[in-house]
Amino acid sequence: MPYNPMELMIACAARLLEDGRSVAVGTGAPCAAAMLAQRTESPKLVICFEAGGVAPQLPTMPISVGDSRTFYKAAMATSMADVMETCQRGMIDYTFLGGAQIDMFGNLNSTMIGGTYQKPKVRLPGSGGANDLASFCWRIFVVTNHDRRRFVPKLDFLTSPGYLTGPGAREAAGLPPGCGPYRVITDLAVMGYHENTKRMEVVSLHPGVSLDQVRANTGFELGVREPLETTQPPTPIELKILREEVDPHRYIIGRC
Repeated sequence: MPYNPMELMIACAARLLEDGRSVAVGTGAPCAAAMLAQRTESPKLVICFEAGGVAPQLPTMPISVGDSRTFYKAAMATSMADVMETCQRGMIDYTFLGGAQIDMFGNLNSTMIGGTYQKPKVRLPGSGGANDLASFCWRIFVVTNHDRRRFVPKLDFLTSPGYLTGPGAREAAGLPPGCGPYRVITDLAVMGYHENTKRMEVVSLHPGVSLDQVRANTGFELGVREPLETTQPPTPIELKILREEVDPHRYIIGRC
């Protein structure tokens, strides 16, 4: 069955969300991935929204983190302060983050591009709750398009911490040991991080994509995990659920 890059990225992300775990999500592709996971292999996935919805059974795609649908059949309708405190207590397993730039250690910039902080060329939305989630959730996922403008050797601004400058840097900054970036899912490949160097490396290539193509669209040197795998495409069941239940109006999966 034909599929587009967004459907592939969402399916890849959904497969990483284990049953019984907890994940902090925003709207867009991360929410679609969580909904798909709940409807397939992870029915007991606990979804948390920044605005306070905890463990909803999402009926349709919400348009914001404060949408009333994020509280549908939820275990709790609480507050942003409670959700962030739950992260600080080490009780949120996964989170999805994004940004205009990402570097080899998984650090993210969603604040500014070019110029100075006072006078940037482009002012971006900023952290919101992303810094808190990056600091305290156990595994960080990023879903983004793959090009050299995003995958850069040096960020214009560090908004959300990845592995900072490399091994031991998160812990030296006072962040909990054992947590940090885990996977970057793009329209070309799935990346992870080397256990020792904490540098980004290619884990799997999407069907029809070459390693040279990935490297050409990355502004820094990528490692390669051996054996290098090929990403499994979305199954017919995953596509049916995505198209008919998760995003029937194609708000997210139509962005291709």
